[in-house]
Amino acid sequence: MAQTITDATYSSIIGSGAPVVIDFWAEWCGPCRLMSPIIDELAAEYEGKVTVCKCNVDENDDTTTQFAIRSIPTIVFIKDGKQVDKQVGACTKEVLKAKIEALL
Repeated sequence: MAQTITDATYSSIIGSGAPVVIDFWAEWCGPCRLMSPIIDELAAEYEGKVTVCKCNVDENDDTTTQFAIRSIPTIVFIKDGKQVDKQVGACTKEVLKAKIEALL
């Protein structure tokens, strides 16, 4: 299952050195709810290789603003502490897997 990332835990997760995937979502967002099981599956599949997190945009203004999130779901891919890719909107698991593989 994906970790929860918050404004308070952001720095420690990004600073871990591992590649990070952040799913920006909200409870009221239908496409976000469709993506949630896919994100959890990817977290399990890439455990130990990639840190997969979920960030609730309604509860974490600082992190949401830092990444200029304007639409959800938005999934951000981070390597060496820097954003290297982004997926805006719902997509297939295969699309996300390809982006994760590019991080490794």
